[in-house]
Amino acid sequence: MSTLFSISPLRHSHSEALTTSQQAGKYIQQNSFSSTPIPIPFLSTPESTELWSTYENLLYSCLRTGDDKAAHSCLEKLGGRFGTNDERIMGLRGLYQEAMAEDQSALLQMLREYDQILAENPTVTPVRKRRITLLQSLSRESDAINGLIDLLEASPTDIEAWAELCELYVSQGLYQQAEFCLEEILLSTPNAWNVHARLGEILYTSASTTQDQLGTLAESVRRFCRSIELCNGYVRGYYGLKLASDRLSGILSNSGKADSQTSNSSRNHELAVPSVEVLQKLNESATSMLREMARKARLDDPRSPDIAFVEALLKASTVSGQR
Repeated sequence: MSTLFSISPLRHSHSEALTTSQQAGKYIQQNSFSSTPIPIPFLSTPESTELWSTYENLLYSCLRTGDDKAAHSCLEKLGGRFGTNDERIMGLRGLYQEAMAEDQSALLQMLREYDQILAENPTVTPVRKRRITLLQSLSRESDAINGLIDLLEASPTDIEAWAELCELYVSQGLYQQAEFCLEEILLSTPNAWNVHARLGEILYTSASTTQDQLGTLAESVRRFCRSIELCNGYVRGYYGLKLASDRLSGILSNSGKADSQTSNSSRNHELAVPSVEVLQKLNESATSMLREMARKARLDDPRSPDIAFVEALLKASTVSGQR
């Protein structure tokens, strides 16, 4: 079996998704078996969790590449095995029907169907999540936010829901609420370096809208530092650290308040803002690592989009330094 089948479709490139969907028909045919009214062990095809996980992955890949027929076959296989009333199957069927919708009126009909299902049984989490996603696609962000809040009241440890709610808040410019969502995630996964970096990005973006700009930027720097402490090769962490340390050191230097502010200014009134000297050292370290990462990336994958962003940042920093 192709290794692509066992990999989450979320990690597939467009070409990998196409390759996977093209093999769907053959895979379904090879794993088809006739059922008997009474299960007979030695006449039955052995089942495995991997088999049904593969069918689900194929369903996602086929929908992504527009192979509606193969997607429907995968859905029927899953429905035949677990039943149409299985919560996960209900969510997958909703996903398939949304993909088949030809216009907005069809999507609105799907929304009504979700509402009807949840009116009968509000605990069907996959359908609740499909409804929230559908609301987003209909540009009803406020309703999607309310739906996520209701979901999290019932399932407060759902990390995916917290992450989705965070991004919705960011899209609405509600940065403090977005920060709260990420902090909730970090309670469950304190070593998630990508979450620390994302929190640093939100703090960096929102700094100019807060009363304590220095403290907010200082916390952004700390979050980026934590992300690269947890994952030394994390490009996004070094990228953010360079931006945040550049901006904060520039403000401190230009305002002439480096000494007074670094001693007593803090976003949470607990940690002092780093000194200009410390920020410059962090900036130099981030710049050095980014240059090395860009050099290696050019050798390994010259077309990587990360290279363009990193090199643009380094070029802008060089031009600014020359001025």
